[in-house]
Amino acid sequence: MREQLALLPGYLTAHLQLALAALLLGALISVPLGVLVSRRRGLQGPVLGLAGLIQTVPGLALLAVMVPLLALFGLPSIGFLPAFIGLLLYSLLPMLRNTVTGLAGVDAACIEAARGVGMTPRQQLLRVELPLAFPVIIAGIRTATVWTVGTTTLSTPVGATSLGNYIFSGLQTRNLTAVLVGCVACALLALALDGLVALVGWGFSRRRPALLVLALGALGLLIGYTGYTAVRDSAGPVNGSGVAPVRIGTKTFTEQYILGEILAGQIRRVTGRSVQVVPSLGSTVAFDALRTGGIDLYVEYSGTVWATLMKRTGPAPARADVSAAVTHYLRDEHGIAVAGALGFENAYALAMRRERAEALGVRRISDLAPVAPRLAMGGDYEFFDRAEWQSLRTAYGLSFRERRSMDPSLMYQAVGQGTVDVISAFSTDGRIAALDLVVLEDDRGAIPPYDALVLAGASLQERDRAVIAAVAALAGRIDGDAMRRMNRAVDEEGRSPAAVAEKFLDAPKL
Repeated sequence: MREQLALLPGYLTAHLQLALAALLLGALISVPLGVLVSRRRGLQGPVLGLAGLIQTVPGLALLAVMVPLLALFGLPSIGFLPAFIGLLLYSLLPMLRNTVTGLAGVDAACIEAARGVGMTPRQQLLRVELPLAFPVIIAGIRTATVWTVGTTTLSTPVGATSLGNYIFSGLQTRNLTAVLVGCVACALLALALDGLVALVGWGFSRRRPALLVLALGALGLLIGYTGYTAVRDSAGPVNGSGVAPVRIGTKTFTEQYILGEILAGQIRRVTGRSVQVVPSLGSTVAFDALRTGGIDLYVEYSGTVWATLMKRTGPAPARADVSAAVTHYLRDEHGIAVAGALGFENAYALAMRRERAEALGVRRISDLAPVAPRLAMGGDYEFFDRAEWQSLRTAYGLSFRERRSMDPSLMYQAVGQGTVDVISAFSTDGRIAALDLVVLEDDRGAIPPYDALVLAGASLQERDRAVIAAVAALAGRIDGDAMRRMNRAVDEEGRSPAAVAEKFLDAPKL
């Protein structure tokens, strides 16, 4: 718990920066726009329809779609900007709709009386309509506040720090404490902000200026704090060296968290550089971030580059040939260097409970094909859309009774409990041994090799060869058994990725 609470100030501040910025700009857009469309009724349908359409897009998808769109225009495609734009769009509908509804609900007699005493349209709006509609408008702002604070937790996969860092990493590493801290902190933050907005409404509606000043002052302090910290954080490195921190990306599973900490620790020990780990990025998000300079390093797998980026299908050539082709492709097409191969392979694999596999007589994937129509298969979020799955289907003619996409950490739980019969496992996952799973032999070579490669972006190659040399010294130091032990230490023994990484770096070199 102490370790998780130590992270809370940074995560909470970053969460506030995102949520308050999106809400503040959202309100500045929604309320005036709501007034405009209330005056021009022909705009109401299209404007509210567009805002409603945005709201129907799942929050995570809305944030994720910002990444390729911003990259297309040469803008920063990970971190604060894509998360901010997605949250801003997500906040608009309740404030916009409640502004329109509130103004439409103003008693016509009040409007007529305002005209009768000679008020101009502007005076009528400011002195009569908006004050009377204010309780409804505030209700919309409160709804947007709760929605936006909750949705901000989904910013983690696009590289923006938030309380979602607790939740995403906690789910993957089976750290219930981290998940609970993230959920409780987010809920309390949403309640606190909702309460402050409610106090503004009560103070205004009940003509209690002291309450209104108190609520507005508290909101003003929060906005000022987040603005100050945002400017401070964007000013550059905080270590006084004038050198930007090395940014290391990780994907959303245990092994990547461990490898990210190993790279960070190695760089600190060898070069003394400051390091920032950007956790829980999606596969394509991590690569796009490296390509555009959003991160400097991350660990990728040769098979992912081969199948997803190079779009190669069918049986792959020998392991060395795949690694060579991947190295040339990354260098020639994207200016990305392979700083070193860590020494192990973490391939996609199909796995079953041993007793289930033995009962069905399944040892190889070709044995699985005849019985697959009676079985349910679970895969991680990406698997059924990846080229590897298409290669498996083509090579073996696989067709399952049911396919379920789920969180990777829950996928192992599902096969262990018998909810699904087969999963798309990772060959170095410690839970394979812990759950006594059988990895089925890929006897037709449909899945390519998956050597773990440290990739270095072009900007890092230009500015800091010492960092690349430091991570290159890790080449060949981690074999499959070592990686499985480290994964199991986190997933089954409850140790933190940072502690596991530190133990590895402290161990004598063989």
